[in-house]
Amino acid sequence: MSEILDPKLFATLQQIDSPTLSNAIEHFQVRSRIEGYAGMDLRCIFPELGTMMGYAVTCTADSTTPERENRGGIFRLWEALEKSPKPAVLVMQTIGHDRNRSCHLGEVMAATARALGAIGCVTDGGLRDITEIKEMGGFQLFCPGFVVSHGNPVICDVGVDVEVSGLKVQMGDLLHGDMNGLLKIPMEIAPQVPQQVERVRQREREIMDFVRSPGFSVKRLRELQEKYEH
Repeated sequence: MSEILDPKLFATLQQIDSPTLSNAIEHFQVRSRIEGYAGMDLRCIFPELGTMMGYAVTCTADSTTPERENRGGIFRLWEALEKSPKPAVLVMQTIGHDRNRSCHLGEVMAATARALGAIGCVTDGGLRDITEIKEMGGFQLFCPGFVVSHGNPVICDVGVDVEVSGLKVQMGDLLHGDMNGLLKIPMEIAPQVPQQVERVRQREREIMDFVRSPGFSVKRLRELQEKYEH
């Protein structure tokens, strides 16, 4: 079974907005500053749901290759989801030849995933049945856009390493996303992140108060920056 967080820590991290969390993670230098987050093409479809946070269940998918045979991959995905830590997030990488016309999940799959403990789906391909999924409630979507037809839908490999919009994801990775975007929380530093978040917020409050103060200038801003660097 994948590593999971203490429920209290999980709840604390879930209350933090994704950009602040990203800034806090940078402090620990456990990855490059240009890794660990997805690009702007992964849109948060239901920002009113707030933060989506859960453990990744990964797969590759193809809906645009006519000759690809369906070999029961969907049931392997459901089995993996059933066994995974909860809450879970489906992460689906497109491997078909026409990603722009791919479609990997609609109302029925979303309802099934939700019943098995998933709270959302992340994919670099398309999704559909957006109105119905919204009415279902509690199921977030991150994707580039929508495609009306499911084409020839095939779930290919399950539980494999995937990459969606520059974000590399493995089974069990902890994902955190809101209307600002999607990132991965390194499990090894998760317990220290809340304290660092408070430091980030305190520094940002000081900077905001400073730039709003009388007599603000670039010279004074440079002096403040140098203070933080020492």
